[in-house]
Amino acid sequence: MDKKQLDLLFIYSAAIMVGAMFFSVEAAPVEDKQALLDFLHNINHSSHLNWGKSSSVCKNWIGVTCNTDQSRVIALQLPRTGLNGPIPPNTLDRLSALQTLNLASNNITGFFPFGFSMLKNLSYLYLQLNKISGPLPSDFSVWHNLTVANFSHNSFNGSIPFSLSILTHLSSLALDNNLLSGEIPDLNILTLQELNLANNNLSGVVPKSLQRFPSLAFSGNNLTSALPHPRRKRKRLGEPALLGIIIGCCVLGLATAIAAFMILCCYQGLKLRSAEHGEQGGLKFKKKEVSEEKEASESRHKNKVVFFEGCSLAFDLEDLLRASAEVLGKGTLGTVYKAALEDATTVAVKRLKEVTVGKREFEQQMEIVGSIRHENVAALRAYYYSKEEKLMVYDYYEQGSVSAMLHGKRGVNRICLDWESRLRIAIGAARGIAQIHALQGGKLIHGNIKASNIFLNSKEYGCLSDTGLATLMSPASAPALRATGYRAPEATDPRKATPASDVFSFGVLLLELLTGKNPTTHATGGEEVFHLVRWVSSVVREEWTGEVFDVELLRYPNVEEEMVEMLQIGMACVVRIPDQRPTMAEVVRMVEEIHHTDTESRSECSTPTPHAIETPSTPLPH
Repeated sequence: MDKKQLDLLFIYSAAIMVGAMFFSVEAAPVEDKQALLDFLHNINHSSHLNWGKSSSVCKNWIGVTCNTDQSRVIALQLPRTGLNGPIPPNTLDRLSALQTLNLASNNITGFFPFGFSMLKNLSYLYLQLNKISGPLPSDFSVWHNLTVANFSHNSFNGSIPFSLSILTHLSSLALDNNLLSGEIPDLNILTLQELNLANNNLSGVVPKSLQRFPSLAFSGNNLTSALPHPRRKRKRLGEPALLGIIIGCCVLGLATAIAAFMILCCYQGLKLRSAEHGEQGGLKFKKKEVSEEKEASESRHKNKVVFFEGCSLAFDLEDLLRASAEVLGKGTLGTVYKAALEDATTVAVKRLKEVTVGKREFEQQMEIVGSIRHENVAALRAYYYSKEEKLMVYDYYEQGSVSAMLHGKRGVNRICLDWESRLRIAIGAARGIAQIHALQGGKLIHGNIKASNIFLNSKEYGCLSDTGLATLMSPASAPALRATGYRAPEATDPRKATPASDVFSFGVLLLELLTGKNPTTHATGGEEVFHLVRWVSSVVREEWTGEVFDVELLRYPNVEEEMVEMLQIGMACVVRIPDQRPTMAEVVRMVEEIHHTDTESRSECSTPTPHAIETPSTPLPH
């Protein structure tokens, strides 16, 4: 060949290679794309989940993550997307490269899909908070890489499969709040760090291999074994399990984070509009003209936003920036806004103040808090960090906080809290705190337990917000925190809170639920400050126990004994010496053991005529 022919041959070869490369990028995921479309077209879903608007599966489809060469779908994250009905057969089970599948918090019905046994690469499987029924999969060994399996809050029945014990990578197993029966198999899994089998119909004894887990993991069953004492044995979350959770969260937010960085390059700084003065406004960022790729890269690095599970599916960053906002409340740690997005989604955005820790420590704490998934702990959906602004994004609770319910204006539209409701709040809050204390080897503390940080979850149990924020704040905030009336006497520095100080704060909450009074208020017509703990203690010492209870509770019959028992628990939590307080695991057991009777429905809140309540036969602690 002469030189001209060689040049032509080189050009043709290069063109073929480039064409093949582009063809492979676009055509490789076509089978996965069709499987996803078949799934979407055969199940009811929310309107914002509309994959048909974009042909780029790996770049633009909500909840879809591909591998590095964009040849296969490896993660599908669709929590809280309005999925309704059974999972269509021969759809998702065609995603043979899938490693993460998250369909939590939907309305999925029917049996566990038989075809999921084809997903051999599954590592993370989240199906909690649905309505799936029937037995669990009989052979878990097909998912040999399974690390996290969450089937809680469904209607699964039958027995727990012994095949779970074959999984050598399993670190977290949640089967609580189902209809499972029979005995617990000997799940001698060395990697297992988290286990929850509570609230089923399980019987028999707890295998020795599982007795290292706290009693909360087995409560609400018909078990006859002697579980470890909560004070002596606490569940510890090891570093491998935490790493697995953080990796899962990182995978979950990868696709959204990439899109978020592209949007953020047009913005600099964060500034809330006049909402802080009680007016409606937007969550505004100052726009920055970006024309060069280098500037865009610098802006993305400076304005990194981290999204956790669920948040990217309800809104994206651009929606948040355009959202109108109104002030919900101002507290010691910052201001909370209600942000209404254009797609009718509403979230709560907390703007922190007086954060003294650096970026690295702040992000580490956010990763820990963001990994918590418990029905009695409000999930952190996203956070933003810059030198000027620190934001946290939570779900918005339409009913408002427990504080607003207890102390808000009394009228026709007021939500009245009867005894049943207050008992559920106490049980939920106690479970949430106990879960927090069980993480990080017992080192994670809530640090700011109060009624304004507690909301009602979907089952109307207490749900804690603002977990772990106090450790990020300046010591200068201590006087303000103490002034709220929840702070333990020994807790002089909010960054050094302990489990015992959380117990004290919870005890104050119990007294608040029982009395209907704010922990600290100014007395009518004077400057004297009213302290709830001191007042309740003085009344109890004078054996006028009936005087402490909220008059709204006195209208309900046959609850006096339970109220007195709750009062005893509350007083045990607020003793001055920390070592004399019970642990939260013990508090959960005591609160759950209060056998409450059926009460009247809470349809109205008329003030009743008080009636006598006997002084408890067991002396209350002073």
